[in-house]
Amino acid sequence: MLIWLVLAVAALASFALALASGSSHHSPLEVLRGLTSSGDSVAAEILFKLRLPRALAAFAAGGLLALAGALMQVLLRNPLADPYVLGLSGGAAVGALGAMLIGLDSLFVNLGAAMGALVAVVLVFGLARRDFARQQLLGSLDASPRLLLTGVIIAAGWSAIITIILTLAPEAKLRGMIFWLMGDLNGAESWAPALVTLAVCLAVIYPMARDLNVLLRGEEFAHALGVRVPVLRRTIYLVASIATALAVTTAGTIGFVGLVVPHALRLALGNDQRVLLPASALAGGALLVAADTVARSALAPLQLPVGVITAVFGVPAFMFLLMRNPRKT
Repeated sequence: MLIWLVLAVAALASFALALASGSSHHSPLEVLRGLTSSGDSVAAEILFKLRLPRALAAFAAGGLLALAGALMQVLLRNPLADPYVLGLSGGAAVGALGAMLIGLDSLFVNLGAAMGALVAVVLVFGLARRDFARQQLLGSLDASPRLLLTGVIIAAGWSAIITIILTLAPEAKLRGMIFWLMGDLNGAESWAPALVTLAVCLAVIYPMARDLNVLLRGEEFAHALGVRVPVLRRTIYLVASIATALAVTTAGTIGFVGLVVPHALRLALGNDQRVLLPASALAGGALLVAADTVARSALAPLQLPVGVITAVFGVPAFMFLLMRNPRKT
């Protein structure tokens, strides 16, 4: 509880920074007045219509990506697994962009992203199923390199399909699609579905945290202790796919959040999923809110793609983790 409380305070601090920073800066007192006013002031308009919805969307997307990354790393027993590397983000992006290309509304865009992420999961684990099962039976602590390689190849295939979609897209939609692919929270007003999905995913997967701890010891070991491994695996597939899909439709394709956040927390807090899963959601949300604040404030009024900021900070952070704890990583 203390760990979750510290991360919750960090998330609130990132929200305070997001509400105060931007093209027009506001003091903490002005932010407080704007939040408690009736909404007729300029500060209240900026906070309630622009910054607060964007911060909530960033928190939801970051939490979903970090949660999906933590689940993938447990399932594969490999700290390098995340929705971006395994192609889940690419599949969701193809589904969403395809729906955008033919002019469907946001409901079908979300549905297309969910189907794309689910297809990506089925492809990756279907193609590498035999080798993955062999590694599990051998009791290896790391998931099959072939599984990760399959994910990278599938991600490259999704990238090719995305290029085709962008080539066919009309000029009026092209710039928005490209910016969205780099991670874009500008005008993200539909934060409620992603935030509700984050809460639902945590509620579904958290009761299985003990089983996830057992699964880390190997599939045969989990079977021996009575864990329903096929049901648990399918649940992880479904939750990770839905989480990735909602994150992609909310904020575009953003890398490193699902990789660095659960990996860093695992090194700091241990590998108990009862602690790690909620902590990943809180830390991932706080990180993306802070990254989005930097993206829209660093060169204001020019706004940078938030995916660029996560990559700029994510690459050296991950290299630092590798160099500091080479055995644990």
